[in-house]
Amino acid sequence: MIKDQLIKDEYAIYESDCMYVLPTLEDGSIDLSIYSPPFAGLYNYSSSENDFSNCETKEQFLDQYEYLIEQISRVTKPGRISAVHVTEIVNQNGSNWDFPHEVIKLHEKHGFYYKNRITIWKEPLKVRMRTMVRSLMHKLIVEDSTECFTAMPDYVLIFKKKGENETPVTHPVGLTYYAGANPILPEMVEKYGSLDDLRKKYAGWKDPKTNKLSHIIWQRYASSVWDDIRIDEVLKYKESKDEDDEKHVHPLQLDVIHRLVELYSNPDEIILTPFMGVGSEVYGAVNFGRKAIGIELKDTYFRQAVKNLKELEAKVMKQKTLF
Repeated sequence: MIKDQLIKDEYAIYESDCMYVLPTLEDGSIDLSIYSPPFAGLYNYSSSENDFSNCETKEQFLDQYEYLIEQISRVTKPGRISAVHVTEIVNQNGSNWDFPHEVIKLHEKHGFYYKNRITIWKEPLKVRMRTMVRSLMHKLIVEDSTECFTAMPDYVLIFKKKGENETPVTHPVGLTYYAGANPILPEMVEKYGSLDDLRKKYAGWKDPKTNKLSHIIWQRYASSVWDDIRIDEVLKYKESKDEDDEKHVHPLQLDVIHRLVELYSNPDEIILTPFMGVGSEVYGAVNFGRKAIGIELKDTYFRQAVKNLKELEAKVMKQKTLF
């Protein structure tokens, strides 16, 4: 059932169907989960019969996905977070299927509160170039703009497991690292200076109440629209693709992962991702001093995840030798 695995002090990753591995995890052993489920009807990631993306109907997919959510609920500690990266799915007739709505219903059925939805903005031209979606073509503005529609954003749905959280997630000196293009909006520059200015001023700052950098970072993170996620800030993945892969398969951006990891977990806590891909969520967790469990069905993605994590280990070792 488990084809391959790599176990380290900081992480454990498995080449397997997540539904083989998840039942082996202890109840209430996970502090945070972050993942992108296979988007039913949007991509086909592999030819395996175990791959969620190969379900024949939406109903079949949701039945399969419900088993996973039951397991996520079982292993998540009370009061802790599961963050699910989703999008709406375009049907063959061009209409949209509200996939996020289905994800919310299933989580509410299995012991989670739905807390909020974060919209991840995408630059329309880049979306057009990457996906070749017809509705973003400029020529349709000229020919028939009823065929034109806005670029579809991604969403991160935040769910909280019912029950009391026994270990608060704390930030004793506030937030000090910003994952994104730039937290300093143009109207802030005259008042606060540049990001580098703020970093220098508040380096080693001990009082979170007066740490203006932390306040600014949280002000940006607290927005329901994350509009400066760097779309190409991703792990290496192109060499892991098979010839028959979708050309626009793209890992979750590290900016998104780093924000979620820092906001919703403490150092040394355990992050779970049941659809690991090339290792992005595991990488993001370990990079921030957490531990991680990752599961990936596709062998080429698993092998690339191993490479990406070994590069992270080398980077950490290099940093240690500098001090």
